[in-house]
Amino acid sequence: MPGWKKIAAAAGLAVLMAAGALWGLDALDAAYPPPIAADDAVSAELLDADGQLLRAFATREGRWRLKTTSADVDPRFVEMLIAYEDRRYYDHPGVDVVALARAALQFVSNGRIVSGGSTLSMQVARLMEPRRERSFSAKFLQILRALQIERRLSKQQILDLYLTHAPYGGNLEGVRAASLAYFGKEPKRLTVAEAALLVALPQLPELRRPDRNPEAAHTARQRVLERMQAYGMMEAREVARAGIAPVPKERLALPALAAHLAEAARRSDPQARIHHSTLRKSVQAELEAVAGQAAVDLPARTSLAMLMADATTGEIVAEVGSADYFDAARSGWIDMTRAERSPGSTLKPFIYGLAFEQGLIAQETIIEDRPADFFGYRPRNFDMTYQGDVSIRQALQLSLNVPAVRLLDAVGAAELLSRLRRTAVRLALPTGEAPGLAIALGGAGVTLKGLVQAYAALANRGSPIHLGDGVRDTAETIIDGAPLMEPVAAWNVTDILRGVLPPLGSRPLGIAYKTGTSYGYRDAWSVGYDGRYVLGVWVGRPDNAAVPGITGYGSAAPILFQAFAKSGVGGTPLPSPPPGAERIAQADLPPALRRYSMGANGLLATSSREKAPRIVYPPEGAHVELGAGPDGKPLPLVVKLQAGRAPFRWLANGVPLGDRSRRRTTEWTPEGIGFSTLTVIDAAGRAASVGVFLH
Repeated sequence: MPGWKKIAAAAGLAVLMAAGALWGLDALDAAYPPPIAADDAVSAELLDADGQLLRAFATREGRWRLKTTSADVDPRFVEMLIAYEDRRYYDHPGVDVVALARAALQFVSNGRIVSGGSTLSMQVARLMEPRRERSFSAKFLQILRALQIERRLSKQQILDLYLTHAPYGGNLEGVRAASLAYFGKEPKRLTVAEAALLVALPQLPELRRPDRNPEAAHTARQRVLERMQAYGMMEAREVARAGIAPVPKERLALPALAAHLAEAARRSDPQARIHHSTLRKSVQAELEAVAGQAAVDLPARTSLAMLMADATTGEIVAEVGSADYFDAARSGWIDMTRAERSPGSTLKPFIYGLAFEQGLIAQETIIEDRPADFFGYRPRNFDMTYQGDVSIRQALQLSLNVPAVRLLDAVGAAELLSRLRRTAVRLALPTGEAPGLAIALGGAGVTLKGLVQAYAALANRGSPIHLGDGVRDTAETIIDGAPLMEPVAAWNVTDILRGVLPPLGSRPLGIAYKTGTSYGYRDAWSVGYDGRYVLGVWVGRPDNAAVPGITGYGSAAPILFQAFAKSGVGGTPLPSPPPGAERIAQADLPPALRRYSMGANGLLATSSREKAPRIVYPPEGAHVELGAGPDGKPLPLVVKLQAGRAPFRWLANGVPLGDRSRRRTTEWTPEGIGFSTLTVIDAAGRAASVGVFLH
């Protein structure tokens, strides 16, 4: 056939196809709409606080198809894509007649289909309705669908569909999934070589897969680069540099962090495409890496869990439910951050805090660590030895059991539970049992999340805060609630815990921390905090079996220090002492605070003929309206007591009010409004306290 006849035939075929597509389009459009809505199934995603991908789920047909818009990819990639695939994309109505004419001419000249003349709109149509055959009927259907799509969607929306659905080999679809799988990063910033490869792959995704056919991928990438040079979009030197860049030869796994939270998100809302969390990807990744490394040295079937939170906002920044979610031997699918276990000695700081608040002790108060019988309950230390006379500071740092039980006997187990409830933490007691002294040594149940939440109040100077990960619970600052304890008491506890030596082999980090080991070596704990972040670690078996040899100090604390160091967010200095807080030498303490005196049976050693002191005004929980003097400062509050043995020592928020006095009334001028604790200690060492709200 003469050349002019070939050209005429090709042009006629192109015009015929276009005209046929336009003919009757209105009628077909209503009766046979394109399946745009049905093709919107994309992978569900769990995002961190900054919108970074933590974990994605494959679609029901097993494909990684991440929702992608042009805003998610490098602008230069979009320019290269349009230049290579559809140069007149923004000018045609879905069909490029010039490209179709060229394709028809190539068909007539070669006797076979050389190029399809497809626009990006036509490729989107083919992606929505895949057809294996390359025929005139299939091409005609693509043209119809492209015109329909252009009538419904903007050019930007059509481009976004291509970026989401373009095939990249195997079960990868879309630019984001391909960039993560081949380059290990989001496509927001791509090198020229990376962008060219992503432009080239969708034409023949299986034949050009870089992990299987790197040479074919390299050749296809080079073709794109040379085309860009021919169009004047790149200089020769830039093309040369990109051409020698290595082609990725393996496919990487997509981000798979926070497995337990991701599963919880899917269960809570199976239809949602995006699940937002408060986690931070970098912190989560580091803690999961630490967990994986630590698990190598743990006994068989032993797992671990970690939870890190911002004590100022309540946001959980990382939570690791197990050493490995897919490790069946360790029951990795169980989220141990939410499982109730015995806390061991980790509740002792709260007992000491209440004793500080009630004015029963100071840091250098001497307390006995000797065998004691509390109505049949005989606590013993972990190493089965006793230290004799020790300071309160030493007793807490050494985690001695008898002193902790002595103090809990004085402040009351019910009061401890009540205070913990202010932080929304409820201890699980054995069925039918009332709170008892065994709580001091772990005789109750608590979750790792709950324990970290309680310690967050300590880190927050006694102010409770609700922790949340954004999926299962919401981070919330408690504004109107009563404090866990007064700031002075919280500081005393923190000041003691910051002096605990790091575990062997760990460098000091300037954190306050406490360890605990439950009865029978079932649970090992360590919880620590700096001026902003709180981190808790649990080690044990999910089936609650014993793990001989594990301890909080030896098993959990090293993980705590390693995780804190690698988290990338630690290092905030612990807060400075609040007004009235100081460490007083033992010799300078009031006589009643120099020694904590207990009877052999755990009761205060006082005469049975005298009643203990009792504050009668203001009563417990009273709201007192303070007047103001001429200078605008609050007027003094008159405090009254009954019974007790004179002389008396008065304290406000743990700070002594002057010298001891034999009077049963005193005046106190508050420094400000809010919740305060008033305490009186008589000559026999007996104490009484009330909490009041000042307005």
